[in-house]
Amino acid sequence: VFVPPKFARAAVVEAIDAGIGLAVVITEGIPVHDTAAFWAHACAAGNRTRIIGPNCPGLISPGASNAGIIPADITRPGRIGLVSKSGTLTYQMMYELRDIGFSTAVGIGGDPVIGTTHIDVLAAFEADPDTDAIVMIGEIGGDAEERAADYIREHVSKPVVGYVAGFTAPEGKTMGHAGAIVSGSAGTAAAKKEALEAVGVKVGKTPTETAEIARSLC
Repeated sequence: VFVPPKFARAAVVEAIDAGIGLAVVITEGIPVHDTAAFWAHACAAGNRTRIIGPNCPGLISPGASNAGIIPADITRPGRIGLVSKSGTLTYQMMYELRDIGFSTAVGIGGDPVIGTTHIDVLAAFEADPDTDAIVMIGEIGGDAEERAADYIREHVSKPVVGYVAGFTAPEGKTMGHAGAIVSGSAGTAAAKKEALEAVGVKVGKTPTETAEIARSLC
């Protein structure tokens, strides 16, 4: 789905009604109410359509499939699974670890309401025999990373490396994505890093350091 924001809701609903199994919603700037509406429509239809996004680059299994706008030639097939809120950081991490390669990389988007979450992708990687280690990229705002940490504690046996963008972001200012905003002590990068490290996730201070940690595990 790569249409202007005001048409995105209708486009996703059309895909759901047609029984399409995967809808990758690239469009940025979709009103949160519209995203909530088409997500509710997908749930009412029995979750037959997997929604990735909105405001995302899509997903790629290098050498096998590519649905979205992720460059196909910046990495190679490998054994790392990547899930990221940020499209740009998805590309950087894929490039940083191009010598090792990826089983699948999924950009889930950074809007306040999204379809597929960190937890959904973590569950898929845990069950994937082609994935040996996981890199998870989050950012300030919301509590998705803290909830992912809880899930990792209970359900993920594979090593997970993390990075949280936004350590220097000022309070109350949206940084890039609509969902990347810190309000008071909630949603800070430091709080997310602490929650992830508490469940054994090694968190890098920069994307490059995160890649180095991941490389040490593979």
